[in-house]
Parts: sequence; C-alpha cells; structure tokens
Amino acid sequence: MKLECRNINKSFGEKQVLHDLNFTVESGKAAGLLGRNGAGKTTTIRIIMDFFKADSGEVLFDGTDISKLGIKIGYLPEERGLYPKKKIGEQMIYFAVLRGMDKKSAEKSVREWLERVELPEYFDKKLDTLSKGNQQKIQLALALINDPDIVILDEPFSGLDPVNSLMLKNIITEFKSRDKIALFSSHQMSYVEEFCDDIIILHHGKIALGGNLRKIKRGYPRDKIEIIPDDSSIEDCIKLLKSGEMSAIVKSIESKNEIINIVLTSPDKKDELLKILIDNKINLSSYMVIEPSLEEIFISVAETEAE
Repeated sequence: MKLECRNINKSFGEKQVLHDLNFTVESGKAAGLLGRNGAGKTTTIRIIMDFFKADSGEVLFDGTDISKLGIKIGYLPEERGLYPKKKIGEQMIYFAVLRGMDKKSAEKSVREWLERVELPEYFDKKLDTLSKGNQQKIQLALALINDPDIVILDEPFSGLDPVNSLMLKNIITEFKSRDKIALFSSHQMSYVEEFCDDIIILHHGKIALGGNLRKIKRGYPRDKIEIIPDDSSIEDCIKLLKSGEMSAIVKSIESKNEIINIVLTSPDKKDELLKILIDNKINLSSYMVIEPSLEEIFISVAETEAE
C-alpha cells in the first residue's frame, strides 16, 4: 500500500500554509512528519484525514483519491480527546462504534486492547483516575481499535516512561509488519530517529528535506570519529592525538568519560587515523564513524531555511 500527497496547497485567508507538498509513505514503514511550530504539520495531517480540503492537489491511496475509498485511519491526537469523568470502557466502545464497529465487536476489541496496554482493570474506571502516561496508552489503543490501514500519531511518546515507550514501539512495529502505514509527528527527535524509516521536514509549509533517513545521514560529511581506548592506552592516545604530527589529520578532539570524540580535517582521513593509532600500539575497545543525529540534521535544515 502507498499513501501519496501530490502538489498539496492550502491557504487560510491570505496566508498560504502549504506549498506544493509532495511525499509518499509506503506500507510496512514509519515516516516522521517533522517541523517547527507553525510549519504545517497539523494542516497536512487534517488534509490526509479529510478534515480539511486542500485548495489544490490530491491525497491518494494506491493511486486513488483516498476520500473515495473508505480507508480506515487511526489517529492519536496531541491533545487528549476523551472525557475525564466518563468510564474508560464505555467511551472507548462508543468511539469504536462511531468508527463502524458493532457494539459486541467493539467491546471485545476494547477489552483486548486494554489487556494489550496492561490496563484491563480500568474498563469500569473513569479516565481521570489514570496517570498522564496511562491516558496516552488509552489514546493509542483507541487509535488502533478498529484495525486501521493508516495510523497517524501526533506526539505519541508524550507522558510515557521508557517502559511504556518500548510498549508503544512494539505495538507499532507489529502494526507495520502487517503491511500497514504509520505516520509520526513529533518534536522528540530521538524517538523518531529510532523508529522511522523515512522523514519529511517541513519549513513554512514547504518540504525542506525528505526521504530515507539512512540515506540522508550518509549524505552528510562523515568526519566525526568516536574512539574508546583501553584503560591502559587513554593517556597515550590523547597525547598522540594532540601532537603536532597529527594536525593534518585531526581538527579537534574532546575527551569525556574515557570516550574520545574526534573531528577530522577530512572524511577520507579516517583509515589513516586508525592505522596511526594501531602503529602506535594504542589499544582500542571501539572505533566508529559518528553520523549526525536527526536533531542535528533538523537544526541544520531549520537554520539553512531561515537564511
């Protein structure tokens, strides 16, 4: 399956908020829709979900206008949309029925999902008895309650501790493995980097950068090296790296907690550096090229677009 946005434009009054957006998200993958506040992420999501109509352009699912297909879309909003004083099971069943499920199937699915997110005892309890993180798990369950073809997750890790974050990742990994489409919108770059195959970075309603994250990272200079010497070699290693004979190879170094980070004068110096370390009998536990983080890429794109 394939979700496509083609030449999407959208204005509110005289302000154009989306400019000729073109991107594709394929099934079995997760894509991160990123951007600063006001970049156009929410408008894009609402057009995909047919809450807004684009002024021009089209949203396609396997080549057909998505609004004509009855495609099931699950949505986890950034702002919680459930009623705090209502019983959790009761309102989850209500929303599942609104999405086309019969009441018996809805209750069965609700109970299964409450088991899945480790909250089965809360079926008859009110939402406001749950912590922020557990409320987020309820929202996730509701987004997937009717087995959608596409799930859109807006700040899905908000309020989740590391254990529950892992649970969410496992659920979405399973979702993707069933040839479904997942679209993330988040400011938490570390989670997006860990989880998403592709990224789309918006800036003032335009795509500033998009594509496979691994390929994008490999397009940046590979001039940063991280090494971890054995305990017996740390002082000798730092002394060697700071010596004048290394000035043609090493641009700068930082050492912290027995980890040495090196910026090379050129990316093609990495093999030469490794050979010199070995020739000088520096014992290494680790030697690796450090790629830019998604956060660094995002900041770089934002700064470039602002110029």
